[in-house]
Parts: sequence; structure tokens; C-alpha cells
Amino acid sequence: MNLVDPLKKWSELTPDTEAIIDIDRDIRISFRDLLKRSLSVASGLSEMGLKKGDRVAILSSNRIEFFEIYYACAIAGFIAQPINWRLAPAEISRILEDGKPLVLICEDQFLDVQKKIKTIARLPITYLELGHSSDQTYENLALGNENPENTYEVYADDPVLILYTGGTTGLSKGALHTHHSLYMGMINQTVAERIVPTDVYMLTGQMFHIPVALAMNYLAHGCPCVLINFEAEKALKAIEQEKVSAFLGITTMLNWMMASENFENYDLSSLRNIQYGGGPMAASVVKAALDSFPCTLIQGYGQTEGMTMTFLSQEDHDNAIKGKNKQRLNSCGREGFVTRLKVADPDGNPVPKDGKASGEIVIKSEANMLGYWQKPDLTKEIIKDGWMWTGDIATWDDEGYVYIIDRAKDMIISGGENIYSTQVEAAIYNHPGVLECAVIGVPDEEWGESVKAVVVMKPGEISSEQEIIDIARESLASYQKPKSVDFLDTLPKAPTGKILKRELRAPYWDSRSKNV
Repeated sequence: MNLVDPLKKWSELTPDTEAIIDIDRDIRISFRDLLKRSLSVASGLSEMGLKKGDRVAILSSNRIEFFEIYYACAIAGFIAQPINWRLAPAEISRILEDGKPLVLICEDQFLDVQKKIKTIARLPITYLELGHSSDQTYENLALGNENPENTYEVYADDPVLILYTGGTTGLSKGALHTHHSLYMGMINQTVAERIVPTDVYMLTGQMFHIPVALAMNYLAHGCPCVLINFEAEKALKAIEQEKVSAFLGITTMLNWMMASENFENYDLSSLRNIQYGGGPMAASVVKAALDSFPCTLIQGYGQTEGMTMTFLSQEDHDNAIKGKNKQRLNSCGREGFVTRLKVADPDGNPVPKDGKASGEIVIKSEANMLGYWQKPDLTKEIIKDGWMWTGDIATWDDEGYVYIIDRAKDMIISGGENIYSTQVEAAIYNHPGVLECAVIGVPDEEWGESVKAVVVMKPGEISSEQEIIDIARESLASYQKPKSVDFLDTLPKAPTGKILKRELRAPYWDSRSKNV
């Protein structure tokens, strides 16, 4: 099935129903017009010479045109390559050099970034601009008519989306998804969220992340999608105004919304369900959210490589607050509807379901990525005999509830954003006086985790916390830089010389456990 097939269906069944409401720009588009513009973009790109399998990069914040480009790629067999606009130009350039898109569509607010990219990435890219202050090259494409002579042969197993994520090497790599893998992930979400035809979905995350597939899932059900670039007051107003019934947020977003000065004055009665991710939510926050929002809660655990893989259900949250199986709030739930999961030892054998034996979370699912773009060796390391190794270390109990206890890839999740320690460490090593450094995640009441750097200076060299943060800021996005820095004389190491980050993390997380 092609991702655009449901759009075609609803364009016939309910052509005038609003498909997307762009809150920031006060623009609404129907299913019919969304399809029409997507077809025009597909035709325009084809007439520019793009062929099936060619990449189309997008550098933009959340807006209607983002969906048009995704659907245009689905129509014509192109592969969408969305770019995280929060990254530094050098990292964006590396991603472009990896994907080698023939077209980059850039929103007007990032045209200065585009100029820097042009000087770094020496690629034969055609640049199109969108937005009020742009040269209108994208809009001209979208207003063109579909060429009836353009015919496309696109199949379910064809790739349609590359989503870039960091890794243990410190370099971004592209998780390649097909129409089919995204659809299977959508089925997982449909069952877990219990989607109904009357839903109105609000997309709070950025469209260069995997949650965009959750929004496309609601569109596939004929439900409108409310599009915002998140701010607490804006989200609350949108829920009231558009009668939003469901959205995906992170703990920080919910806390910001509940802390809004006028929270009690908003009519949130349309809400049916809130999904959250990025790690377990503290019991006190779960209780506050269930008391404050007139709806249920579910938690989803997932990765760019496999979409959402496990869910902690609505009933699990409700029961825990009532005193039944309270420990499950520390869990990421059980495997999704189309997912098989095991917590396995290094040989792939399941560890005992006793809540004590640890192993790596391993996933078999048709929602898993096809592999890493242009990285067959790395793909073979991650996907073995149809099972994808997540790098997350966990235990599980006799009912299949999974409890993550460590992240083998040393990934830090802060405010729902994935931060890779090796990237931060590489930035800190730009300081000439740094001998060694290790970056870890430590508990943070607001963000879930915050980035801490532990630094050893060279003999005779000194530095300050602010100096280390400032040098990291030069080559990182703001959310990636350390929030705090500790200075030590030595770092704990294994006999092999590997830095033992678990020993650095332990004092912060162990003390938190004792206070629960």
C-alpha cells in the first residue's frame, strides 16, 4: 500500500473535510486540496528530472507544505530526507553529503543556514524556497498542474523516508523506511491509541522526527491534524479551539501545560487520550496529569529505526495510580500489536522473565526499518535473522512488561530529544586543554535527563564549567550542549581502557532511587 492511498480515499469520500490546520499560519487545507497540491509537487519534481529513488531534502519547521512534500515523494517514488533544523550547518552538510539529495526545499527562516550549507556541501543540489519571505520557487511548483503523462510505479516495499539519527560513532546515520514499514508502525499505533473516526490529532513534535508517522496515521483514518510548533499556551488554545482529542507529548510538555497560569480556564473536554514518550513518567506527574487532563494516558517506547515498539496501556496507568502494580509506571510496557519482543543475552536467547536478569531489547517487526542508508555493514550488526538489536538494556517480568535499566549506546534523552554522548564529547575535545571527557545523562526534574560532562584536564591546564559549555556550543545545537560539568583527576576505566560511564552515572541515579 502506498502512503498516499488513504489521502486519495478521503479526497473522494470527504473532499471538503479539513485535513490539516496550521495554527502558526492560520491556514487550513482540505483532503482534496492537500492531494491536489501533492500531485502538483510530484509532477514538478519529476519534470525537473527526478527519478524513482532520488532523495528530496526538507529543511523546515512544522507547516502544511511539509506534508505535501512527504506525500509527493510517496506518489512519485522519491525518498523524503527531512533535516533536523536544530543541528549545526556542518552536521546538516554531512547528512546531505550522505543522502545526496537532488533537491533541497528550504523554509525562509533557514535561508541563512542554507547559505552556509552551500559553502560546505559541494553537491549538485537544486534549491527551492518556501515561505512568505522566500523566492516562491516551491509555491510555483505546488500551484502547477499535475501532468497526466506522468505515471509512477511505486510499491509497498519501496523506500519512502530517511530519518537521520546519531550513533555510537558520533556521526548521523539514516534509518530507511518503506511504505510498508511505516504502515505497520501505524497499525501498532492504531491499536494502542484506539483511534476513532471522530478524532482530531495535534502534532506537537517536529516533522523531521518519526512521530510525523503518527500524524499521518490519523490522516489515514480521515481525521484532521492540527499542526503547531509547540508552546504550552499555544497548545492549550489549539486543543480548545480545534477540539483536539489526542496528541503525543513528552513529560516536559505536559508539565509546561499544567503550569500555565490560565490552565484551568481552557476547555479541554475534547481530549480522549494523551501518549507520552522519551522515558517513564514519575508517578507524581502521572497522577497530576490524570487529575488535570480529562483523558487517558499511554506511554510508547520506540526508536527511529522501529517506530513505537512497546506500550504501557491506559489501564496500566489507571491501575497504578489506584495502587495496583504501581511498579509498572517504571516500565515501558509490553510489545505492540505487530511487534515481537524479547530481552536477550548476547547469543539471542531470552533471559529469564524474573525482573532481575538483564539483556538487550530485541525486536522483530515489519515496522522495523529496511536498514541504514548506504551502510550495509552497520545494518548487519543491528539486524540479525530478522531481529533488530536496539542497544537498550532491560529486564522483563513474567507478564512481559519491560524495564529499561541502561542504554548500551549511551544515548541521553532530554526533553524528548535524543542526544548522543559521542557527539558532545567530540565537541568538548575541541578544547586544547582537555585530556579526557565522558558525557552522561543525569536526572533532571524538568527534562527527564540533562547532559553532564565529566572532564579531565591535561597536566598544568585549567578550565571552567562555562568555558567547556561554550566550546561545546560552537559545534552543537543548544539542546545538545552540557548543562553541567564536573572536573576529575582521572576517569574510571575497565582493564581494556574503556571508560566506565556506568560508574559515573551511578551516584546520580542511585541516589534518586533511594529517594523514591
